[in-house]
Amino acid sequence: MDSLKEDLKKQIIAQLNLEDVQVEDIDDEALLFDADGLGLDSIDALELIVLLEKYYSIQVTKPEEGKEAFRSINSMAEYIRKRKAESVL
Repeated sequence: MDSLKEDLKKQIIAQLNLEDVQVEDIDDEALLFDADGLGLDSIDALELIVLLEKYYSIQVTKPEEGKEAFRSINSMAEYIRKRKAESVL
């Protein structure tokens, strides 16, 4: 498993207090805000923004950016890698 994706899953579980969820329960492609995924809501979205800032020093300033980034674990990992690459330039 990709270490960034595994870390993200652990951080999401801790940040959102998902006590009944294990890392292996979260599919990389599952829609985080869908009932078939984690079933997150708008308050959880704010927590994800805090998570990105806390662990990755990334600020999400555009709502449309956040909406796309928070679709799934895969999209979050891709967003983090993209933003980190941009900050190096």
